[in-house]
Amino acid sequence: MAGSKDYYEMLGVDKTATDEELKKAYRQLAKKYHPDSHEGQDKKAAEEKFKQVSEAYSVLADKQKRAQYDQFGSNFENPGFSGGGDGYGGFGGFDFSGFSGGMDIDLEDILGSVFGSGFGGFSSNKADRPTKGADLRYNMHLTFEEAVFGTSKEVNVTRNETCTACSGSGAKQGTYSVTCDKCAGKGKIQTVQNTIMGAFSQVKTCDKCNGTGKFNPTPCEKCSGSGIVNKVKKINIKIPAGIDNGQAVSLRGEGDIGKKGGPNGDLFVVVAVAPHKIFKRSDFNILFDIKVPFTKAVLGGTITIPTLEGDMEFNIPEGTETESKFKIRGKGVPSMRGSIRGDLEFTVHIDVPRKLNEKQKELLIQFADSMGDDVNKKKSFFGR
Repeated sequence: MAGSKDYYEMLGVDKTATDEELKKAYRQLAKKYHPDSHEGQDKKAAEEKFKQVSEAYSVLADKQKRAQYDQFGSNFENPGFSGGGDGYGGFGGFDFSGFSGGMDIDLEDILGSVFGSGFGGFSSNKADRPTKGADLRYNMHLTFEEAVFGTSKEVNVTRNETCTACSGSGAKQGTYSVTCDKCAGKGKIQTVQNTIMGAFSQVKTCDKCNGTGKFNPTPCEKCSGSGIVNKVKKINIKIPAGIDNGQAVSLRGEGDIGKKGGPNGDLFVVVAVAPHKIFKRSDFNILFDIKVPFTKAVLGGTITIPTLEGDMEFNIPEGTETESKFKIRGKGVPSMRGSIRGDLEFTVHIDVPRKLNEKQKELLIQFADSMGDDVNKKKSFFGR
């Protein structure tokens, strides 16, 4: 093949390379030399290399063209071959319509894997592929007690569902969808723009059929041809005991309906827990403050403390000081992951009596005298 271009050498593969090896080599080189990845003087050289590897792959990927090339070299006669062209944007420099030859080439998959989705107007998310429905969020308000012990609530959720009038087809009952005449059922429209750098090709979703390839000349009146309607559904939601503010419960499949047979989305119920007038939560523990009479703190004894399950009695020791903390195990918040339950913790604040009558004051003075504390004499700072 003297005087002809060595396409195998351009791609860096052997003449016995398989279709998969050709595709892999092309992807690597196309990504390496794509002009958008280069700047300044390097960009022109990259453009040239990009055109060369693209030209080589366009020939070797087609069985018929490859056979002719192996026999006659790069100057073989082929009306469907454009010789590489001058452009690089959108691969408009050569004719992909000639890719038959028994090899099924998905240009969108190639471009998507090399440059990412959306390159050159192509999209790897085809309209006819199953798509999961959208996830939904519902904000639920709970009392402190409901969050601790759990609850069940019935709520109204607005979501997309299949239109029952047309069974999701989008066509009026008794009529059928037809092939879109704007895109010939492909779901996409290709446009070619000639510039001084060559032909730029762009593929976009058909705006008439929204990429489905089908068009409803007589759309369903209930869903306006979309096959989907907005409905309000009552759903019973079980809130587990121990859930905390900001946490969520997920209900699989209770979101919007999927498209093209895809699964439904999920429903996420996010809870907001109202504050309690007495208790506060810390992880799985419940905290609160309580006032204890001065005499009870000094002498000790039984006090009544509140819990989420009702009042209970608790014995505090004599000589209890203010800010003392006490704990009752197993009276806190249950864990959602097991049978463990937190504790109830309370802090004692001594309630110092005010506005004593004369008799009460006299008794306290006598008590102070018995303790050797003369409350009637003022002491200097250093004496105190």
